[in-house]
Amino acid sequence: MEDGEQLLVRFNRLVRELEQGAITRNCFKPWEIELLLDMDACDLRSLRKWQVLRQYQKAVRRHLENGASRPLKLSEYLRRKLARRSQAGAARPSGARAAS
Repeated sequence: MEDGEQLLVRFNRLVRELEQGAITRNCFKPWEIELLLDMDACDLRSLRKWQVLRQYQKAVRRHLENGASRPLKLSEYLRRKLARRSQAGAARPSGARAAS
């Protein structure tokens, strides 16, 4: 079993390889394969893909620092982000506008 720091190093390596457009290794941990399949299923639009991946990478770091045993999946991160956004919108008075 890997500790949080080792998981984060492997996760950051995976994200770096994705950014470079080439995964050069052929040996993966099961959770890395799960993350890659999940990322593919999320089908991010290319214009925002790298911005979302950077935010996701920070969220995974926080998740692992808080004692998680596996990295957060991108789909779960996006669901949580959408839920927070929905809650923030619901908490705003009906006539209030969001600040830009």
